[in-house]
Amino acid sequence: MCGIIGYVGSDQAVPVILDGLRRLEYRGYDSAGMAILDGDAIQILRAAGKLRNLEQRAYREPLHGTTGIGHTRWATHGGPTDRNAHPHADPTGRVAVVHNGIIENYQALRATFDTARFASDTDTEVVAHLVAAELDRLGTGDLLDAVRRVVGRLDGAFSLCIVATDEPGTIVVARRQSPLIVAHAEGVGYCASDVAALISHTRD
Repeated sequence: MCGIIGYVGSDQAVPVILDGLRRLEYRGYDSAGMAILDGDAIQILRAAGKLRNLEQRAYREPLHGTTGIGHTRWATHGGPTDRNAHPHADPTGRVAVVHNGIIENYQALRATFDTARFASDTDTEVVAHLVAAELDRLGTGDLLDAVRRVVGRLDGAFSLCIVATDEPGTIVVARRQSPLIVAHAEGVGYCASDVAALISHTRD
């Protein structure tokens, strides 16, 4: 069980992400992290242990951007370390993913890539590699289309929030059996694994 949250709007994403993670921390105490889009780059901060470790890092290493995703982790594949904390990215930093659930066929999917390019022991990281490869193959920068094609290859129960430098004001979400809430307010979009992370922002 993990907690995920995403935000797209005009305000800075970090305070919204951290507030949501505080409300979701009961879903995982092993590590926490966030990915923030700043122009054409994805910035990632991760920390093993409780959420306060990530909050301290965010204070020392501030991130700026109005689109972001966050995660609090209960470890399944890979130990509770910085390197296994979410979000995970492809080797180029084009795509970042947070994930709740289990990708049952991740080892077979991972074997289709150069495994030396993987930075973690998780089942999640392969999703970032797959989406980046699909974006390359499509050549359109269409993140929604790329995620649709990748989700069709995944076995298991999961929810995913995915961002890419191709579409800096967009989060694409997908779910199969695992919980995922999508919400909105005027000019703002949210996603989360529990309504508790969103109720202070909107009831839509």
